[in-house]
Amino acid sequence: MNHQVFNELDLTSLLSLSFSALIDELHDRLRELGFGDIRPAHGFMFKCITPNGATGIELAEYLGITKQAVSKMVDYLEKSGYVVRQTHPTDKRGKIIVLTERGWLVVKAKEKILTEIEGGWSKNIGTERMQMLKEDLSKLVFEENTGKLSSRLRPVW
Repeated sequence: MNHQVFNELDLTSLLSLSFSALIDELHDRLRELGFGDIRPAHGFMFKCITPNGATGIELAEYLGITKQAVSKMVDYLEKSGYVVRQTHPTDKRGKIIVLTERGWLVVKAKEKILTEIEGGWSKNIGTERMQMLKEDLSKLVFEENTGKLSSRLRPVW
């Protein structure tokens, strides 16, 4: 696809394609580091788990999926060594999901990679334009969602 075709795309398509490009590069690089079993939905789950863990109900609400779906994701991530279920600190009958050392390693790798990707994008369009883009998008998100925007980032399913 040439540059001219991209100029003809609507904003929704451009935002979607840029998000997809970022996520694809992130996961390619995570795979190279030995984290090939991580999926985009796991990253959203990790956002809710950090820093102090989360219950299955909290994860289900945050992700907008069922408790059963969360349980399957946690089972997968637990078998892969990224999370563990522990006794809840205040409710001894409940469980809390926390990151393991491997879980923290992938979180740190993700943060480093995203910083590098953003740096590459800044080199491409210029640091000042990147900062302006981030400020403009932040303003739009804030103003369009005043009173209804959660402080958490939820996945787009």
